[in-house]
Amino acid sequence: MNTDSSPKRTTVVVVTGLSGAGKSTALRALEDLGFFCVDNLPTALAPQAVELCEKGGMLRIALGMDVRVRAFLGEVGSVVSKLENGGGRDVELIFLDASDETILRRFSETRRPHPLSTGDGALAVLDGARIERERLAPLRARATRIFDTTRLSVHELRRATVAHFGPASGGAPRMVTRVVSFGFKYGPPIDADLVLDVRFLDNPYFVPHLKALPGTDKAVVDYVLALPESKAFLEKTADLLAFVLPRYEREGKSYLTIGIGCTGGRHRSVVVAEALASALSLQLKTQVAVVHRDVDRSSGGEAAGPEGASVPAPSSDTRMSEIELKGVSAPAPSHTYLGDPPKSPGGR
Repeated sequence: MNTDSSPKRTTVVVVTGLSGAGKSTALRALEDLGFFCVDNLPTALAPQAVELCEKGGMLRIALGMDVRVRAFLGEVGSVVSKLENGGGRDVELIFLDASDETILRRFSETRRPHPLSTGDGALAVLDGARIERERLAPLRARATRIFDTTRLSVHELRRATVAHFGPASGGAPRMVTRVVSFGFKYGPPIDADLVLDVRFLDNPYFVPHLKALPGTDKAVVDYVLALPESKAFLEKTADLLAFVLPRYEREGKSYLTIGIGCTGGRHRSVVVAEALASALSLQLKTQVAVVHRDVDRSSGGEAAGPEGASVPAPSSDTRMSEIELKGVSAPAPSHTYLGDPPKSPGGR
């Protein structure tokens, strides 16, 4: 899914909270969502930094501030007002909290010293957490969103951050979705997240007047889409993908590639890829890109090697040998197949 959802206004997210509550995890999640992130920036520089980002065309900015930036604690009101720029920017203050037991366990696991362990009278982690709570109390009261990470793993915190600021909130670019047609005889796309096998459909290659035509030709399109199996497959697959794609997006996935494969990648997979992309675009109201990887390969052409190098297409003797050895088990494919399992290379 990919639509032009570039923000019209600058969005500034200030991420703060207790040490060990997950500020770094939240900032990394925001960075993955396209925010320009700066951690522990001196408070006096925050408004100027945001202005410089705006001049550079960066309108989604996240600033990490913690108890070590002491000036921010006493000037939080004026700093936030400057960041809002008279209402010209959207500013959110995110506060990350956790129980003392959780903070103690996390510092014990990482073996890192507490930020207040020197010069602030915090002789133990719990002392540092207590001092932090006192100093950060006014900041917590001004927060627009509080995340209690006591029972959250790093993955769950990332998921919560993405849900609040990601595509589902309307504030981030949509997931880029591609449908790629290909031929199994040349191997599936290495970047495919899902692979669908349409070799169960009748093959136009064996229809004399369609054999030489690509799957983009209207005659081939009409032939494939007229098959009852094609209509049922497209309907069920479109419903499945319309269900799972928004959920992939909600999890923060930036790219999704759906591979549609037939034997040679010239007929059935091309038609189905076009039809499926069109159906998803209508159902999800977004753009779905279509790529036909093997549509221009001729039946007597060359197959791509592991790194794109050309190697001769298998001879008839080689294919016969492969057919004779079809009982030999092969390593399981690394892709998820929603359809018939891959067949041995053979006729188109």
